[in-house]
Amino acid sequence: MGKLQDKVAIITGSGAGIGKEIARTYASEGAKVVIADFNENALNSTVAEFKESGYEAFGVKVNVAIEEDVQKMIADTVEKYGRIDILVNNAGVGDNMQAAGNIEDTIWQRVMDINVTGVMRAIRQVLPVFIENGGGTIVNMAAIAGLTGGRGGLAYTTAKHAVVGMTKNIASHYGEQNIRCNAIAPAHVETGFAAAMTNVDQFGMQQSIRGVKLMPKAGQVSDIANIALFLASDDSSLINGVALAADGGWSAY
Repeated sequence: MGKLQDKVAIITGSGAGIGKEIARTYASEGAKVVIADFNENALNSTVAEFKESGYEAFGVKVNVAIEEDVQKMIADTVEKYGRIDILVNNAGVGDNMQAAGNIEDTIWQRVMDINVTGVMRAIRQVLPVFIENGGGTIVNMAAIAGLTGGRGGLAYTTAKHAVVGMTKNIASHYGEQNIRCNAIAPAHVETGFAAAMTNVDQFGMQQSIRGVKLMPKAGQVSDIANIALFLASDDSSLINGVALAADGGWSAY
């Protein structure tokens, strides 16, 4: 039996990239995975791919910035599987590396709506399900920018600090109800996330990459998925309220 045998796991932003690899890893360990993504083509393709591999997968289109979408994601999952055991808040967007003096209101609001409010809403909706089930596990995707100050734009850094704070607050308040909440804080991971940025703030970028030469190596999506598996499984049963840096030791310098 796998480490997540028969567990039901929702992974937001799992149509591609890190989220997809987390979903694949969970499914390979016996979980029933819910592919929740804004990109309907990507989520449908991923669900079909997983089913062809013999995995149990279900797709839900969701914009985590919209309350009704989040409510539907939770309700559809409970209707389909009867329970939820794991929530991975992976959906997120960047801020084009905009520094404080150059930040645009539209970029700030979009980052906050998706990276902070979206995480809060998903957690708010899943907590009653966890309580009814007798427990559950939340894995939030933070970033090394959520543990440091200079390695991202202002909005992204602020949002990821908020996610780390949320993680600790929920662990503290709900741990007695057998609910764990931890976060992963990756540095550079080889995905298309950075390449997709447009209209990059050159000053913000210049300041943010000053220490990149000290980074031992870039991460792979499998590295993050393995950490997400550990945090979702009983192997980490004593870990709660932790934001784990996944940066090869970069932030230890």
